Amino acid sequence: MANLVYKRVSTDQQSTARQDLVLAEAGIEDPVVFEEDPGTSSRLHPLQRPKFRELLTYARPGDTVHISEMFRLVRGNQHILDVLDVLHRDRLALRIHDGAFSAMDLTARHPRTGELLSTVKFMVQTLAAAGELQRDLQRELTYDGLRAAEAKGNKGGRRPAVAAAQTADVRTAYLEGRSIAALARDHRVSRGAIRTAVADLLPNHTANEEDTPAPELPVTLDIPGKVADCLRTTDLEPAERAALDQGVTVRRGQGYTLRVSAVPAVHRQLLAHCQPLDGAQGVSAVPAQRKARREYENRVSALTP
Repeated sequence: MANLVYKRVSTDQQSTARQDLVLAEAGIEDPVVFEEDPGTSSRLHPLQRPKFRELLTYARPGDTVHISEMFRLVRGNQHILDVLDVLHRDRLALRIHDGAFSAMDLTARHPRTGELLSTVKFMVQTLAAAGELQRDLQRELTYDGLRAAEAKGNKGGRRPAVAAAQTADVRTAYLEGRSIAALARDHRVSRGAIRTAVADLLPNHTANEEDTPAPELPVTLDIPGKVADCLRTTDLEPAERAALDQGVTVRRGQGYTLRVSAVPAVHRQLLAHCQPLDGAQGVSAVPAQRKARREYENRVSALTP
């Protein structure tokens, strides 16, 4: 009987380090590992993901599927129930090694009907809903925190080494002939911090500006509602999530669009996240969703590179 390990991350900037630690502590003997390509969407049904389908093809009755936590495999209630049905059909055990589900036997069935026990189904649905609520609250708190910081005049990123109150004095002293090294000693900061404070006063300032590309400015695009619905259930980077959360809903008949202001790079990243709407291996795309994705793609493609 084999031990089959399944791992997945949602973006190519993430790693499986935490999953590796949990699974290593579990002491799984002779694991056969199936790891999805980085960035495999959590919105994609588990039974449609390439590596999990490969795992099911490889598995034999009596094998055990190991995952670090339930949400590496599934996100919504129906996904969980679908996966449990398939594991029961193939006579595979499921072992979750971390989180609320780790203390439950999710494969427990009624001895006569063979159906999933009602208590197990209730707990699965309750815990899945609680997990979804937790993720939504985390996004809301992050957004509220950013808004509160902006209201106080705080900006993200590294703070300047030269305090704003001292910048004028530094610039005046530089214009009066004080050297960058001396100013750095006076203010107990690095020379680079002084150069930043007087950047536009340096002799080569004009040449540097010509070589430096202008920063991208935010542009406003309408994201079709079907695309926005997909993105809301996808793991996004903080900048992507913030842009989506700040979008303005515009009702259009029975549907809607989400008016989102973001730099072109963020729009391109959002477009990449909704690729599953074009269909997956062995799964036909829903025409309305595919059309919505292509509408957004056309708007993103029209942006100046």
